[in-house]
Amino acid sequence: MTKADLIENVYLKTGFSKKEAADIIEEVLDLIKSTLQNGETIKVSGFGNFVIQNKATRHGRNPQTGETLEISSRKILTFKPSQSLKCAVNGNGK
Repeated sequence: MTKADLIENVYLKTGFSKKEAADIIEEVLDLIKSTLQNGETIKVSGFGNFVIQNKATRHGRNPQTGETLEISSRKILTFKPSQSLKCAVNGNGK
């Protein structure tokens, strides 16, 4: 499913115009992005959690040359689905 598909579904299910549906989707995605950029967790009841985690600096190795190098620290985004989403995806949910 693409962003255009999301907009189309919001348009069909809510009665908003396509422009309004696109604005709603864009605003929600911008809000999610800015919240995650601030390092905050997003918890959507019945759906799951988006969490920013910090990965520490570590040593790695170039597999072609065998040269060791330092992999810099970074932030990663993880998603943990809720139990109800897991059940729905596996076909035994609501």
